[in-house]
Amino acid sequence: MKKTLLLALAAACLSVCPACASGRAGAEDSARKMQYRGFIGGMMLHTGYAGSSDLTITSPGGESRIIGVRGAPFGIGGAIRFMFGEHLRIGSEGYVSTLHYGKYSSHAKTGWGGLLADCVWDLGKCRLFVGGTAGGGSQTNTTLLSPVGDDYAAEEFVSYRKYGFAALAPFAGVEIPFGGKVNVVVKIDYLLNLSNPQDDFVTGPRLYLGFMFGHSD
Repeated sequence: MKKTLLLALAAACLSVCPACASGRAGAEDSARKMQYRGFIGGMMLHTGYAGSSDLTITSPGGESRIIGVRGAPFGIGGAIRFMFGEHLRIGSEGYVSTLHYGKYSSHAKTGWGGLLADCVWDLGKCRLFVGGTAGGGSQTNTTLLSPVGDDYAAEEFVSYRKYGFAALAPFAGVEIPFGGKVNVVVKIDYLLNLSNPQDDFVTGPRLYLGFMFGHSD
């Protein structure tokens, strides 16, 4: 009886071992597919077309004027990505973007940044990537509706606002290898204010152009 029991136990162990080995092999294979492959990072300039709702500015004397907020923003920023497996990249990025508008050089300055994640596909002569950045930012908006003198007198038609927001920026772009470890990057995104909607929040499609440097296996 004991001998039969021992034989049955041995047979059970032998049947389980291949399954365990197969499970370990699968886990090792998955780990290899998601292993760290290197990094890529650099700087980008951007422009585009952005704007907000028309603003109504009221002076201390009660006079109101309306101004449109739209045009081509200009800015700079950068990103770094760490590559895992064939497609996944995780990193961070941040930008500052300024839009000048109106007759008297009103301006809205938006800064944002956060953690990014994207997927990349090798298309031969270039790489396509799609992803998004989640984080936070702030905007300052200085609206001028009359000439500003070079003096110490307070101006009547001046509005200054500043606020923060939770940011989400979906994006897509193309990387073009340019010799060894250098890539030319073209990207488009759209910044979203998730937490603090404001009539003067400036957003719209922004087009980025820059260089990325890095190393990958």
